[in-house]
Amino acid sequence: MIPAAAPAPNPPPTLTVSGTALVADASGALYEPASGALIVADLHLEKGSSFARRGQMLPPYDTRTTLGRLSALLEIYRPRAVIALGDSFHDGGGPARLAEADRERLAALQAGRDWIWIAGNHDPEPPAGCGGEAHGEMRLGPLTLRHEPVAGPAPGEIAGHLHPAAKVSVRGRSLRRRCFATDGARLVLPAFGAYTGGLNVRDAAFASLFEPSAFAAWMLGDEGVYAFRLAGLRPD
Repeated sequence: MIPAAAPAPNPPPTLTVSGTALVADASGALYEPASGALIVADLHLEKGSSFARRGQMLPPYDTRTTLGRLSALLEIYRPRAVIALGDSFHDGGGPARLAEADRERLAALQAGRDWIWIAGNHDPEPPAGCGGEAHGEMRLGPLTLRHEPVAGPAPGEIAGHLHPAAKVSVRGRSLRRRCFATDGARLVLPAFGAYTGGLNVRDAAFASLFEPSAFAAWMLGDEGVYAFRLAGLRPD
């Protein structure tokens, strides 16, 4: 189980996307200081209960763990808004399956701040009974926030969906971690949810999105976030 978020020993780096400064937290969240917005992607709440309905039993603690990590981040950054970039629930029935304690915790996290659900491919409809407001996509200054990155150039795009991860060789051993993927023009966030995996940024799905010469994978580490250029990344 993924532990709760905590301040990393190394200060989180500031990434620049289309001229906008964004703090890249080791949890996989972005913080935009100018607006006070905390941005997360692919929570996939109630994934465990979704699998259980199909006969594949997973420990039913993913929602509790994910909300706990998010709660710790809110204590650190005190954001004025939280923006969830789609696939916040693993399926359309997820909101109805929330345990009462998780529903109450979500309401407590929303108290006193704006909370925005961006539609995803797993949850295209607004999450009923879960507070906040829902949008297909939204603007945040020069940035466009959406779930799925569009094909071709998209300066200022901040998206999720692809669950980026990177693999490197460090001191003779391979290391694979979730990562922020960016070339300075656009950025794809790693998945934040407890039961979410990652797609290697060397996969063809990323090839048309980024300028190779400017691309960096900012890998999530136990003590910070670390940048690796494309030449240093390995396929799976």
